[in-house]
Amino acid sequence: MKHLYSTLLLLSFISSTISGQDNLIVNAYNRSTISIDGEWHYIVDPYENGYYNYRYEPFDQQPAPWASAFFLNSKPQDSTDLIEYDFDKMPTLQVPGDWNSQSPELLYYEGSLWYKKSFDYKQLNRTKRVHLYFGAANYKAEVYFNGQKLGTHIGGFTPFNFEVTDLLKEKDNLLVVKVDNKRLKEGVPTLNTDWWNYGGLTRSVQLVETASTFIEDYSIQLKKGDLNTIKGYVQLNGEAKAQSKITLDISELKVSTSLTTDTNGRANFEIPIQNLKHWEPGNPYLYTVTLSAEEEKVVDQIGFRTIETRGSQILLNKKPIYLKGISIHEESPLRNGRALTPEDAEQLLNWALELGCNYVRLAHYPHNEHMLRLADKKGLMVWEEIPVYWTILWKNEATYLNAENQLTEMIRRDKNRASTIIWSMANETPNLPARNIFLNKLATKAKSLDDTRLISAALEQKDYPGIANTRTINDPFADVVDVLSFNQYIGWYDGLPDKCSKISWKIDQDKPILISEFGAGAKAGYYKDKHTRWTEEYQQHLYEETLSMIDRIVKVQGFSPWILVDFRSPRRVLPEIQDGWNRKGLLSEKGEKKEAFYTLQKYYNYKTTN
Repeated sequence: MKHLYSTLLLLSFISSTISGQDNLIVNAYNRSTISIDGEWHYIVDPYENGYYNYRYEPFDQQPAPWASAFFLNSKPQDSTDLIEYDFDKMPTLQVPGDWNSQSPELLYYEGSLWYKKSFDYKQLNRTKRVHLYFGAANYKAEVYFNGQKLGTHIGGFTPFNFEVTDLLKEKDNLLVVKVDNKRLKEGVPTLNTDWWNYGGLTRSVQLVETASTFIEDYSIQLKKGDLNTIKGYVQLNGEAKAQSKITLDISELKVSTSLTTDTNGRANFEIPIQNLKHWEPGNPYLYTVTLSAEEEKVVDQIGFRTIETRGSQILLNKKPIYLKGISIHEESPLRNGRALTPEDAEQLLNWALELGCNYVRLAHYPHNEHMLRLADKKGLMVWEEIPVYWTILWKNEATYLNAENQLTEMIRRDKNRASTIIWSMANETPNLPARNIFLNKLATKAKSLDDTRLISAALEQKDYPGIANTRTINDPFADVVDVLSFNQYIGWYDGLPDKCSKISWKIDQDKPILISEFGAGAKAGYYKDKHTRWTEEYQQHLYEETLSMIDRIVKVQGFSPWILVDFRSPRRVLPEIQDGWNRKGLLSEKGEKKEAFYTLQKYYNYKTTN
């Protein structure tokens, strides 16, 4: 009965997410915006007294909200009023930012926390529309503006927005957000992960200004498999969206195309292009693309490239390419907590380039948009993933809808980024009938949203039946993906590094193979010998043996070891070694390079010249 109640609650939450939230505005990055980042007052509310009455009924669903409802920010009218909270006397947190790293008392906190921000809006112009845009909030956000509930969003790593045009005031606007990062059995991810559950408004909050009829969404990419045709669509939002004129300009290519929207405000197009400079590592060429509607103009920087497979090869712009990668978590090497800024992204991607990478796997969730736009500029190919991780409730409809919504929001935000070449459906999930149905539906959804990129998932390797010391991929989802990817930890969780030389591989699928993870833990500065775990020598030895094994695997077209930088994880408790950190990084959390960094760097340099 309890499980049924939880499921019904989550279905209600997902319904609220879909109905309360506006369609995501793409390219908030380059639009007219007003930041409302900075210091926000907060109240920690583990019992959710500011949300529920004593009968456990939500205040925002009652006919007459009580003064106890935090979203009203009530103030005593006289000395007889009983109000048991006061945002303005509470401490502050920085937004964007996770609460865990900003207050020692909140390091392990999982629960509800209320944010409050008051601001003026002097640009009030009733001909404009204004949207409240959140880069991300982990995990469930209830958003209230000037006393009215805007809606609910579920999912800790994708953006969402609400229109607030008719609610805005010139002075004293009140924005209150309840963020709840409790792990849920029904959630995506579920209860059990191997990374830190950073809570809060972890990405920027902005007001996005648009015209009354505005460019809500667009896709501008090369047609699948065609190096010389740009294909896509533009979607308008507003009363004048039907039969409206739009101009698409790429001045450097001398392209100026006039489009007319249909009755739904959508215009599709295909444009043949001559002398196009294709985006690729080493030459990440970006064009300035301008979309002009009758009331507004949107500019983006877009690279054009094709990505496809042929047998066991991955083809970038019709040419085979080997993916020299590394996996990355969204943690800051410059501060203690969630990576937030362009500077954080710059440091992480510069380390990947120094390592010799042309490719990064962003694990295990969509990262900040800074990462994708910098990857575009730096010429790094990207694997993006949603947190369908380990074992979740495969048969739960609400869980699936949650995963699909996160996938949709990720693709909608990043579909114009040339760097993104792979959408990943999952990581290390069990081969079960219900799971296979779940992932197949996600794959179908991804292809319906974007057929120009490859899909994959980090699968698990198995023993090949009847052949000793031989591994294979025995998973029906391997027949669905474009690129067959798997994680393997021979030498760490599976024997010692010398075992790599004894293992052979027999993979029957005629597809490109990526090894999405391998690695070993090492405490930076701990030296002894290559047979002692946690030493830099052990990690380096495992890399040497694994790289030699990879060279013997037919069809391998690249890999992304686990992981670039040590990252926080409550699972990792070994004193004096882990102390709450996963130590598989090639750099420590302080940016210290381990010996294995140079081993992989040498290998990638060899791959570049041979």
